[in-house]
Amino acid sequence: MPLQTDAELHLVMYPWLAFGHISPFVQLARKLAALPGIRTTFITTSGNVPRVTELLSGSPNVSIHPLRLPHVEGLPPGIENTAEATPATAELLKVAVDLTQPDVATLLARLRPHAILYDCCQQWMPSIARPLGVKALAFSVFSLVSGAYITVPSRRSCSSELHLPPPGFPTTSSITSIPKYQAKDISYVFKSFNGMPCVYDRHVSGHEASDGIIFKSCMEMEGPYINYVESQFKKPVLLAGPVVPEPPKGKLETHWEEWLESFPENSNSVIFCSFGSETFLSDEGIKELLLGLEMVGMPFIAVINLRKGDESPEEVLKKKVPEGFEERVKGRGIVRTGWVQQQHILQHKKVGCYFCHAGLSSVVEGIVNECRLVMLPQFGDQFFNAALFAGDLGVGVEVERDGEDGSFTREGVRDAVMKVMGDEKVKEKQKELREFLLDKEVQGKFMVTFVEKLREMVV
Repeated sequence: MPLQTDAELHLVMYPWLAFGHISPFVQLARKLAALPGIRTTFITTSGNVPRVTELLSGSPNVSIHPLRLPHVEGLPPGIENTAEATPATAELLKVAVDLTQPDVATLLARLRPHAILYDCCQQWMPSIARPLGVKALAFSVFSLVSGAYITVPSRRSCSSELHLPPPGFPTTSSITSIPKYQAKDISYVFKSFNGMPCVYDRHVSGHEASDGIIFKSCMEMEGPYINYVESQFKKPVLLAGPVVPEPPKGKLETHWEEWLESFPENSNSVIFCSFGSETFLSDEGIKELLLGLEMVGMPFIAVINLRKGDESPEEVLKKKVPEGFEERVKGRGIVRTGWVQQQHILQHKKVGCYFCHAGLSSVVEGIVNECRLVMLPQFGDQFFNAALFAGDLGVGVEVERDGEDGSFTREGVRDAVMKVMGDEKVKEKQKELREFLLDKEVQGKFMVTFVEKLREMVV
């Protein structure tokens, strides 16, 4: 499919200050940089520039513009990312981002790009872009299934009935209702803090005021939800295709390589368990997870996130691990905290199961690395990602939970792993999805179609 490159396309990107949002913007910027005739200016605050610079290395057609984060009373200096913030300071971070409007308007007036891609918290972007002749495109970093359930206009009439889908929600969906603990969690979207617009109002008004909405998805994976969202907002929907992670650079650290290689040849039975950087299990959850992994009997690596405290992570972890656990799993089970080489570990031939929180990028990483998926979603869009992949697409298993409080048991952990490792139907469906995601010709067509539709709108 030929790509029209008659005129240079200049885009500006401004993601919300969370790595879960910055990363999809970076991934899209890198994909665009590989195509001819496209230039991107990436906006982020000064504190995030080093990380973004590292992520965008090797993309010469992408420049980074540092933005000063305005002072907000109660927001400590240096807090420029949700990874460094408490729930309270994360709300103040939204206030600070809102205060960047004048600087963003000045930058747009100077650069005069064709379009700016903005995030769900920046509902004010169309009002400063449109007078300058700049198209304002909302870029959703979430799965369409979660947006279709939570943040569509028809949800306004039933925001008190979050256990049920909104009017018109696709009847082909595996989601006919959600349990009480999930409905309670997503009620946060409708809460206002300090008189500010709630997440729902920011998201929906930002989409309604946009010139178009971009999703990192495709009809093959989320067709019914795409059609529903498009009918709800009555805006052009541009599909950039699913984000497939690039192969990791460098090699797996020696101590991991040696440990994984200690298991028998042709064995892909090691479980890798990790919940992303901003997901924290309760003490009871950690206990049940670890005891469940022990009950499975397979080798495992469990990465546990700990909140910042005065004690060292190692000391805190010792208090949370069940008594006698380390001795019982010695030689076949490792518990760690902090950063590990996730992509390298998932890539290893001995790793056959990925136990995760159902973050969208994490799920795709597991699929492309041929790891069976066990999902234990913790909040927000993760619940709907798990429903999409385990229910609609049938490529994984979700851990059984108590519908009232969301608690789970060691037996539930064991049963989910045993089920996914022995289910040939799940294996076959995952193989088909993996081949689809790794088909470079198919993925290339997604990007070409996306850019052509984008050019039609803005050039």
